[in-house]
Amino acid sequence: MTPPEMLAVLGAGLGAGILTSTVGVASLLSFPVLLAVGLPPVVANTSNTVGLVPAGVSGTFGYREELREHPRITVTVVVTCALGAIGGAGLLLALPPSVFEAVVPWLILFTCLLVGVQPRIARWLRSRGGEDVGPRTRMGPVTTFFALLTGVYGGYFGAGSGVMMVAVLGLGLDIDLRVVNALKTLAIFAGNVVAGLIFVVVADLDWRAIALLASGSLVGGYVGARVGRRLPPTLFRVLVVIAGVVAAVLLLR
Repeated sequence: MTPPEMLAVLGAGLGAGILTSTVGVASLLSFPVLLAVGLPPVVANTSNTVGLVPAGVSGTFGYREELREHPRITVTVVVTCALGAIGGAGLLLALPPSVFEAVVPWLILFTCLLVGVQPRIARWLRSRGGEDVGPRTRMGPVTTFFALLTGVYGGYFGAGSGVMMVAVLGLGLDIDLRVVNALKTLAIFAGNVVAGLIFVVVADLDWRAIALLASGSLVGGYVGARVGRRLPPTLFRVLVVIAGVVAAVLLLR
């Protein structure tokens, strides 16, 4: 890796860290850069997962106040995404890289649609439940199941998993969007940690790329959290939809 390539990977780590804590499409920035500097696809994918773990550390720290507001949900998100990531990491190591190429872009586009119309769906669900139904501040079985599936996807590839988690939590819970953003960042972190531990043991990794990504993403994750917690809900939702559509279009190319 030449010095300019090393600088590019470092910068990709910084940008990916910011995206981890804001709109949740970090891998769409860092993964192509790793491919561009010559890493094979599977090595780039596994190295990317490990290298972005520090973004989750600093991003989660930046959102620590939001995560304290709903400790039960926080624990559930960690457990479901960690368990899901185990299955996703196994799929990555066992299946050809092209298995999900056809479906992933459309899945991301569908979740973008859900994020965009989430306020209307939430109001409809509340009206169906009756006026006496209080706000949903616990993850029900359906929300937990889809959070688990998002964890599986995050462990397998991860591009757009943050968008998916925003859709799942936004539809399944009646909590502030800034808290949803914090939980999304925690979910990405939990999935990356578990999948990363598996990859360290059984996968081929490029440790130079990991070190550069980690250095940049550690700073970027905290910066992104400071930005993300100040985003107005409508602007955040718009940015998530835009980021998800861009991710889907890039994957369709």
